Amino acid sequence: MRVLFLVPGSVEAQLHCLPAAAQVAEGLGAQIQVACAPAAASAWSLLPAVEKLIPFDFNGNPTLADWANLLGNVREPDFQACINLASGRQVDLMLSMSHIPTRVAAGGFSATSTVTAGSGWPAQTMAAYLSPLGLSLDANSFRLALPKPALEQAATQLPAGQGPALLLAPAGGASDWPSQRWQELPDQVRAKLPDLRVVQAKGSGKLLERAAQVASCDVVLSSDPITTELALLAGMPLVALGRDAASLPNRQGVQAVGQAGQLDQLHSAAVLTALGLG
Repeated sequence: MRVLFLVPGSVEAQLHCLPAAAQVAEGLGAQIQVACAPAAASAWSLLPAVEKLIPFDFNGNPTLADWANLLGNVREPDFQACINLASGRQVDLMLSMSHIPTRVAAGGFSATSTVTAGSGWPAQTMAAYLSPLGLSLDANSFRLALPKPALEQAATQLPAGQGPALLLAPAGGASDWPSQRWQELPDQVRAKLPDLRVVQAKGSGKLLERAAQVASCDVVLSSDPITTELALLAGMPLVALGRDAASLPNRQGVQAVGQAGQLDQLHSAAVLTALGLG
């Protein structure tokens, strides 16, 4: 059985879909193919169940030729179902000309089942799209299955010592927690936990390496959306700066601190308390 995912958007948007795709693969014994923007495709390298990636940038003003090429990719294999997160007349026309019998979407005339995702942690809201396939979803129980060599390599790059490793992942930019407070935090933590090892998150490079780095640390402090999602999918203790608590899973060890757009008002004491060092 093959199931097609059409996922517009960034790497973060793709990461939100991994637990749902993994559940489809396991629950239906399905092979997964994904159409997404090439710049965001690296997210799917973290899910072994993905059989093929179809490069298609839904948000890049695709031409008629692009849509025709996508239709060719969609009609060639024997797909039994499609989970479509895209919208618009073009994608509906394309899917209507496909041979896929079950097409799940939030709307559009090509959908055979329409769903309402609701609010909450985006990974869990994908449960609505799985229901027409007869599947349930507990995204909170999903864990990235990272290759052992990647984890071993990440471990060798940690600072020397036996103390806990704290990963710092600032998003950067004017709306982030001020850089001075990021810089001051390690000494403030070491005043309470002298053997702390501080790790600066990889802000670029292969997503697999970034995920392995996250999974190799003990605690993650992040305002970076991608690092935050990687920590959630890896099951790591996490303090997420500027994130709405309602958009995070209700899980022990996961906390939201500070409000988006107001992180310049967030004091270090609140962050230390969230880290259990207040």
